[in-house]
Amino acid sequence: MTTAAAPETVARLQATFDRFARHAFADEPLYAALSTAAAARADWAALLAAAPAPQQLPLLWLAALQDRLLELVDAGQRPPLADWFASVGGARAPDATLLVHLGDFIAAQRDALVARIATRTTQTNEIGRCAVLWPVLQQLAQTSGRRPIALLDVGCSAGLNLGVDRWRYRYVDDATGATIATTPPDRDPAAPEIACRVLAGARPSATAEPEIIGRSGIDVRPVSVDDVAEVRWLRACLWPHDVERRARFDAAVAIARTQRWPLSTTRDAAASVEAWLRDLPDDVTPVVFNSWVLQYFDAALLRRHVDAMLAAVARRGAVWISAEDPTRSRTWWPGKPESTADGLPNATSWTLARPDGRGGVAWSLAATSHAHGRWMLHEA
Repeated sequence: MTTAAAPETVARLQATFDRFARHAFADEPLYAALSTAAAARADWAALLAAAPAPQQLPLLWLAALQDRLLELVDAGQRPPLADWFASVGGARAPDATLLVHLGDFIAAQRDALVARIATRTTQTNEIGRCAVLWPVLQQLAQTSGRRPIALLDVGCSAGLNLGVDRWRYRYVDDATGATIATTPPDRDPAAPEIACRVLAGARPSATAEPEIIGRSGIDVRPVSVDDVAEVRWLRACLWPHDVERRARFDAAVAIARTQRWPLSTTRDAAASVEAWLRDLPDDVTPVVFNSWVLQYFDAALLRRHVDAMLAAVARRGAVWISAEDPTRSRTWWPGKPESTADGLPNATSWTLARPDGRGGVAWSLAATSHAHGRWMLHEA
């Protein structure tokens, strides 16, 4: 039995649901409706209090809801709530009946939902971000003149972003809808294709092909792609109506199962990065990458990680690519310039820290993108 949350905690969670409903789910009307409902119902919002403070986000509550639904459907059951979830074949638009069946589902599955909320994290493996990471790596290889790269993904989850050089990309002009660039045709046709709209402004122009000679991932709780329940949880972290995103996730998992990219558990990302750097040959460019991970670090842990990363750049010649919230990005780069895309929903700043050749750090804003890579504005 869970301990009742304090009224002020529940009120804070309701406000968080309301904020997410209004600002975070423009592309997912079902999640907007569910978040609005949780904002209005203290007992529904209170379920989220079972999570650790950094994870008390509506995305976790929604993922727990969808994961339990997926589990029941896989077992041959079909609760009425499934009719609104495209991820299990539902096609109904949000309506008043939705809330009736949502209440029934929460009442029947409360213990299962609380267990997930208390023990899980929002480990979205969003390979759509690779559509931005790939041209950033191309630009890095072209400007440095060094193709060999060792890639470390901090907060890797199942490590799917480590396949950045395996996936196929199609870049589309946002104004005309015309395809302006694709990856070479020799990429595996079974690999997922990621479409990315390129906003007005500078477009990626680098043609260098980075050679990823080593790839690793670290996470507090890395996910094995062979574990059916763990993969189902990652699928539950995807938005239910995004069929394209779900299909490319499944394709990426299938390829990852054949590659066995090394993933390690860590409680100290800074120490793990340092250990990884020690084992690399001198003729390889070390690239450390994180995407929508640092928001889960508390202030002390974030400061330690940032200090370690800047030292790795200045003293060890590493490159740090960080794809995070535009406002939070100023925590490690106070001088980060504004982007014309910062105000768009789910904007993400791609900050790039490189050695400046004088024992310091050279910063640049490589791109601004949608959090899932749906669009990008190439800045550098």
